[in-house]
Amino acid sequence: MLYYLFAYLHDELKFPGAGVFQYISFRAALALITSLVISLLFGKKIIGILLKKQVGETVRDLGLEGQKVKQGTPTMGGLIIIAAILIPTLLFARLINVYVIIMIVTTVWLGIIGFIDDYIKVFKKDKAGLAGKFKILGQVGLGLIIGITLYWNPNVVVKEKLVKDSIVVERSNENVIEDMRQSENALYSPKAVKSTKTTIPFIKNHELDYSFLISWMGGNYQKYTWLIFIPIVILIITAVSNGANITDGIDGLATGTSAIIGATLGILAYVSGNTVFANYLNIMYIPHAGELVVFIAAFVGACVGFLWYNAYPAQVFMGDTGSLALGGIIATYAIAIRKELLIPILCGVFLIENVSVVLQVGYFKYTKKKYGEGRRIFKMSPLHHHYQKLGYHESKIVSRFWIIGITLAVLTVVTLKLR
Repeated sequence: MLYYLFAYLHDELKFPGAGVFQYISFRAALALITSLVISLLFGKKIIGILLKKQVGETVRDLGLEGQKVKQGTPTMGGLIIIAAILIPTLLFARLINVYVIIMIVTTVWLGIIGFIDDYIKVFKKDKAGLAGKFKILGQVGLGLIIGITLYWNPNVVVKEKLVKDSIVVERSNENVIEDMRQSENALYSPKAVKSTKTTIPFIKNHELDYSFLISWMGGNYQKYTWLIFIPIVILIITAVSNGANITDGIDGLATGTSAIIGATLGILAYVSGNTVFANYLNIMYIPHAGELVVFIAAFVGACVGFLWYNAYPAQVFMGDTGSLALGGIIATYAIAIRKELLIPILCGVFLIENVSVVLQVGYFKYTKKKYGEGRRIFKMSPLHHHYQKLGYHESKIVSRFWIIGITLAVLTVVTLKLR
């Protein structure tokens, strides 16, 4: 909203300084600061309201150290995160941008699903919460909307690199930025095109066209690419959303990990939406994707601000209201900037948490059927509970998982040139 106000002041009234709002970096900084202020200042008030309404967490006795003291800690704190994301986005982003729109839809959609789940747990006193099939149905529905939008919306496009004599135009590493600034208009085709290409790591000229997966159909197979693209979008959103939900088991783990992932996605979005850096890194140039940096700045600020209250010992839990939204945002964002195949690396913490549950349940059922008695790989799943059972304090577990998350984030960025 403020973007349009200052655009009017700059274009129509020639107001001094109003043009600074045209810079994505400036608006991203404002979004980050605003989200921090909202989560820090209003977060405390919301926690007070939750305490007054007795919106406390009901903790199952899993035999974990320090578990009983968490009983009654306010939950549904994800409302703080969602507010701290949406308000700065509405203030500082270009709201006609299709990428910003789908991120807002994702945040609200999964926030509502998570809120319903928490509401049933807290106010209906049903520990099971929203039935799993309804959660999955909601995630699939969102994936369907996102997949259809990204596939058919005319504003979701890429620009191909110009080719001269069948060789991609490139620049030497010396004085590369200045060289590109002088010739950036010649780096990419002036015509934006629809494309189902995405980034694949560790491979030179690392682009995979989803249509390749159905090339066996022959003929004009490209027009059926949506048959593979949309299910992949649904799978990614569902998996990452549930991964974040599973990771939210000890104080600060999901929040801190999400902030690390968000900061990395912001870097990827910025370079993908900038012709200079996209050409230098030899990655796909996605027009208008840079606007997503404003959204992700608000996302990171919201996570860091919430961490102020969610770090050990937590004063508030995000509940499914927050965790489902965080995972869905990360997945949708990665798909929008065509970096979804980097998710197994970047979201490695979510992945190992998910895998630990699958392995534990699968092995237990297998051994029970074969030996008549179920056996376990881990002392408890998800993986963070396994380490709690081994006697590690949860703050140490969280710190080490953050270190792993930072390492994976650095590796993710390195993949842009490591090929």
